[in-house]
Amino acid sequence: MTHKTIRLGGLARVEGEGTLLVRARDGRVTDLELRVYEPPRFFEALLRGRSYSEPPDITARICGICPVAYQMSACQAIEAACGVEVTGPLRDLRLLLYYGEWIESHTLHIFLMHAPDFLGFDSGFAMATSHREHLERGLALKKAGNDLVAALGGRAIHPVNVRLGGFYRVPHPRELIPVAEGLRRAREHALATAAWVAAFDFPDVEYDYRFFALRHPQEYAILSGRPTISDGTSFDLWEWPTRVVEEQVSYSTARKARLDGAPGYLVGALARYAINFDRLSPLAKATARDAGLDGVCRNPFQSIVVRAVEVVHACDEALRIIEGYTEPDAPAVPVEPVPGVGHGASEAPRGVLYHRYRLDADGLIGEADIVPPTSQNQTRIELDLRELIGPRLDLPLPELTGLCERAIRNHDPCISCSAHFLDLRLDAR
Repeated sequence: MTHKTIRLGGLARVEGEGTLLVRARDGRVTDLELRVYEPPRFFEALLRGRSYSEPPDITARICGICPVAYQMSACQAIEAACGVEVTGPLRDLRLLLYYGEWIESHTLHIFLMHAPDFLGFDSGFAMATSHREHLERGLALKKAGNDLVAALGGRAIHPVNVRLGGFYRVPHPRELIPVAEGLRRAREHALATAAWVAAFDFPDVEYDYRFFALRHPQEYAILSGRPTISDGTSFDLWEWPTRVVEEQVSYSTARKARLDGAPGYLVGALARYAINFDRLSPLAKATARDAGLDGVCRNPFQSIVVRAVEVVHACDEALRIIEGYTEPDAPAVPVEPVPGVGHGASEAPRGVLYHRYRLDADGLIGEADIVPPTSQNQTRIELDLRELIGPRLDLPLPELTGLCERAIRNHDPCISCSAHFLDLRLDAR
């Protein structure tokens, strides 16, 4: 009888600190734990007692890569509690701002975090030695996303122009002309990127994922939508607390989530794509088919292709909004405090992000709940690793280490890392 223990320590830049522990007996994985030991950040506790107008700015600081996602989910939850719905040009501007963040985040992941896995480099910048044109394309795409977020949000990182009901200031149509020019170039870069990553050599794996994402009746769900499962069932957003239940495990400070009592569902690019493929722009849909994808992708290593398709969609739809934009009568609609509970959810680049707030008559927050994508995906990442490692326990140590790193990075868990962030130690008895 043989026993093996695999320890992968120091999961740097993956939403805090973490390690991977795998125990195997007689060639079979018996225990696998993705351990997150980051200190609690207490954002939900910090929000209690604060004014209802503050969460969009406070929660944006949870993440430097996707602050708009936190702002949009927070705004929509509080507006729902107050009986306000933002529509028309103001909603279009919110969606446009979100597209900028998607371009930023996906591009960062594709070029600096994920592509080096397929090309044999330790970092994105190391690729410049032989893939300079691709890296320059990625930086140009990133800049286009930054410029779009800055134009609407006041700055590229942690936007300051977002408020309940809309914005503090909205742009004049002529201010978006140079942004549109950059997006036209970015769309060409995005098309080239999709063709480039589609040619990568992908491990031949497929998993029977249970996908979970928002679905909107008219658009590829990003800003809003109805929580939907890949079996075709869906539910109202106010049902979230009873349908998605978080739990604490002994080995991790990050909570895990169960969907309708079952763990291991998947949120993020693959889930959105499977549930919303028919809502992609015609150009993005054609790009997906040219890349060899159909309406569902179950190979997590091909998530880089799906993200590239989503960048095409974001550029294409952002241009459509700009071309049809008319300046609203006011930069925001009034949002007055009302006692009650509000729910909000949007599709952050890494998956559905849920907020819930309970307000009193003075607009003070009595309760806050935030469910980020990474906590929802933690169990599914563990299952991916279990299925990947099991048949490959006899691989050489460096190769097994690399596969584990790649399996984690497939899901872009918050801030994934392109360097060798895993320190693998294998004890065999």
